[in-house]
Amino acid sequence: MTKLSDRQLLKEIRERLQERKKNEQEIKLLTQELQDVTKRFKESEALKSHFISNISNEIVNPFTSILGLSKSILSVEKNDWKKVVSMVALIHSEAFNLDFQLKNIFVAAKIEAGEVVPNIAKVNIRNIVQTLTDSFHLIARKMGINIVFNYDIEYGFGKNFYFKTDSEKVKLILSNMLNNALKYSFKDSKVIISVTADEEALYISVQDFGTGISEKNQKIIFERFKRLDSGINSINRGHGLGLSITKALLDVLGGTIEIDSKKGEGSTFRITIPEAKNVVDGFSGEGNDIFFDDDDEIF
Repeated sequence: MTKLSDRQLLKEIRERLQERKKNEQEIKLLTQELQDVTKRFKESEALKSHFISNISNEIVNPFTSILGLSKSILSVEKNDWKKVVSMVALIHSEAFNLDFQLKNIFVAAKIEAGEVVPNIAKVNIRNIVQTLTDSFHLIARKMGINIVFNYDIEYGFGKNFYFKTDSEKVKLILSNMLNNALKYSFKDSKVIISVTADEEALYISVQDFGTGISEKNQKIIFERFKRLDSGINSINRGHGLGLSITKALLDVLGGTIEIDSKKGEGSTFRITIPEAKNVVDGFSGEGNDIFFDDDDEIF
């Protein structure tokens, strides 16, 4: 065995101490990273559990209402049609809401699996927006909210302006924006939908005059499973899935979304969708299709 001098021995000890210190720092960093991952995992699991709980209510409650109302209709006397009409309107409202939530859930699953791709066609934008507005008419009327549709496209075919995009994705994007605006509007107010376009892109804004969104929540509002303010005026009470889907679908279409909001004064969501370069033969969105029809294809 080679005999080390005192100087060599001190150097060897110093190097080993430095190596040990380095290893301890690495272990400390790894431990911290593991703790962070564990914390994020627990938060994710808690939020997903919260999501499942809320989404279960979103599905079960409408079903329960539909079954109860349907049973009540069967027991109504033949001459009491006013009561029947009232209950049928409630059934329509619950069924519409259920269909809307299920559509979001199905698309969310497709997004998670990375299976959402554009299905491009020539779309009649005016008719699509008008059809969606008509679909939400009963809900808006029940809340005393007036939906105003401002269409300002002068070039091309003007009124029957066709735009190359994915009609089904545009429908769900706009329906989530409109549903969100109605949900957080004050009663007896209005929601304004504005549509413009140029040679490169389509521009749509949805403005409400409701509760508004705090600056803090504006930074996280499009994150899936993210729990926002718990107060009564918080945006995205419930599962908060609609706006995250809106953002994800806009990403697929190469679009963007911006928000301008102030607490207690309302919100304006603005989206930009660039026109697709490639398009298959055919047209979509003629205005005579029913929102969430049984024949609609799932994304």
